Amino acid sequence: MRVLVTGGAGMVGSHTAEYYAKKGNEVIVLDNLMRSKLFGYDKKSVEYNWNYLAKYKSIKRIKGDVRLKKDVLEAIGKGVDVVIHTAGQPGVPLSIRIPEEDFSINAYGTLNVLECVRQRCKDAVFIYCSTNKVYGENVDKMALLEKKTRYVYKDIKGIPVTLSIDHTGHTPYGVSKYVGDIYVQEYAHIYGMKTAVFRMSCIYGIRQFGFEDQGWVSWFVIANLLGKPITVYGNGKQVRDLLYVTDLVKAYDKFIYSGLRHEVFNIGGGPQNTISLLEFIEAIKKETGRQNPVSFDDWRPSDQKVYISDISKVKKALNWNPSISPQDGMKKIIEWVKKNKTIFR
Repeated sequence: MRVLVTGGAGMVGSHTAEYYAKKGNEVIVLDNLMRSKLFGYDKKSVEYNWNYLAKYKSIKRIKGDVRLKKDVLEAIGKGVDVVIHTAGQPGVPLSIRIPEEDFSINAYGTLNVLECVRQRCKDAVFIYCSTNKVYGENVDKMALLEKKTRYVYKDIKGIPVTLSIDHTGHTPYGVSKYVGDIYVQEYAHIYGMKTAVFRMSCIYGIRQFGFEDQGWVSWFVIANLLGKPITVYGNGKQVRDLLYVTDLVKAYDKFIYSGLRHEVFNIGGGPQNTISLLEFIEAIKKETGRQNPVSFDDWRPSDQKVYISDISKVKKALNWNPSISPQDGMKKIIEWVKKNKTIFR
């Protein structure tokens, strides 16, 4: 099987590429290595994953941009069997600062990859990494109760995939991912392609280069171990359901080999794998024995106070379950950062 992973040097992309390489598949990774430049980070980040993947002889790395047809067609070659589209601009605050670039990468980039695949190998399975941000502020209409260290839903366990994605604020990031989400669905309906949209909650894991603007799980660990200050936007009682990246990739794989033709899934750790920012900071401190400065600032635009995925649909449809708890996942990240401190200094 030939597998194309766009954004293959990112955290999700690199784990996806590694998963299929280990299974003996031919993997093509396409990435423009723009992450550090986009976020104004003065160190290399995804270049680590780019170099890490070089150890697999079955992985072909192509430096290119999903917005350029020639780059995408070069990556597809004579055709592929699966496309896992992880490439994207992932930062909400960044999307507010550069909305045109955000749209270009997330919306147009997705359409360009879809169209190249349709023209070259229409029967390929297409998986799209969407986001819970497509629901925007509709999530905030859910009644909440405020506890000591977290908010909780009053009447539901998690957000269903049937929640409206319309008539609400999203942030430019939510809008650009929304556009890609709808296009992937449309290519299934109008062109008969086999597609899946995974609306992801908080995905985390090793080889994630978190910044203040994006990737808070890994950023909190990095900051703790290096003694860097953390700014919490809001009161820290925000809750997310955490899903370790290898569990996510297994869900992709189950869809590929399923008889399903086109689906939209909410995916995350679900109600059994939730944590608030305050709780996660405390858990890291207990595990490392270190404490770093933590301050608080104003809430960010459209920051959902609680987002917990209702994963009942994906569990049933794909016979899939999360297997790694937030506590165990956190320990994996701590161990990885300790071994690679020089990357972050």
